[in-house]
Amino acid sequence: MAGNQKSKAKTEQAKGKAREAVGRAVGDERMTAEGRAEQSKGDARQAKEKGKDTFRH
Repeated sequence: MAGNQKSKAKTEQAKGKAREAVGRAVGDERMTAEGRAEQSKGDARQAKEKGKDTFRH
């Protein structure tokens, strides 16, 4: 399960980064903000999984 969550975090981060880049390219601030939010969501998920790994070992 942890591997699945880690990959989900990386996917969210990548999608967020891409959405932010597209938003900047077309001048859409809403899309840029959504991209940043998605990246943050992925960062939070990744931090949670790293915390779990720390206490597991």
